[in-house]
Amino acid sequence: MKEKQSGKSGRQQYEERAEAIAAPVAEQFGIWIYDVEYVREGQEYYLNVYIDKDGGVTINDCEAVSRLLSDELDKADFIRDPYTLIVSSPGLGRTLTKDRHLSQSMGEEVEIHLYKPHPETGEKDLRGELVDFDAGQIVILAEPPVPGKGKGKGKGKKKSQASMAGVSMAEADQGTADAAQPKDTPQASGQGQDGPAVQADGRIRMELDRKTIASVKLAFDF
Repeated sequence: MKEKQSGKSGRQQYEERAEAIAAPVAEQFGIWIYDVEYVREGQEYYLNVYIDKDGGVTINDCEAVSRLLSDELDKADFIRDPYTLIVSSPGLGRTLTKDRHLSQSMGEEVEIHLYKPHPETGEKDLRGELVDFDAGQIVILAEPPVPGKGKGKGKGKKKSQASMAGVSMAEADQGTADAAQPKDTPQASGQGQDGPAVQADGRIRMELDRKTIASVKLAFDF
């Protein structure tokens, strides 16, 4: 029997149904579901279930959830293709795919990858503190560029954290001067209506359209 059309892809329906089944299973072990992904790699399909708990999960947690969840998924039998179930931790550099992930990560350092180079930096990768978000945008506080570091569009040019700030040094200086003056001209994508806002600590507020963002991850340094 054909499934009713819901406007969602088959992958999304699989993920949502798998998460609904996995949640009560994980709760039995004091664990919650961080995310569920149904992906294809080559000719193989994988149902990746990411779990978490206070203090982090162990391999024993993953094995316990995997055994019980596998049985429940076999009973439901709603995925048409043969697949492999993988239960694991989301890891330190976890991807923030849902609003609840963003809420849990407020105040954390994040790395944002854009579909296209940012109009001010020419870079696709930005880094800063996650301070706000809504349905239309994600807001970070980023470090200003280091003097001498341009937009970095040349081939082979080394990227630096400073080059990911989202505005040039000249704009950062201008943002302070313009704070007392009304703006009549439209701003580039990713900037506030009054231009780049320089904070008291020197960081720059970047407002990024969510449609331009390919991925958001927690940043961590080895």
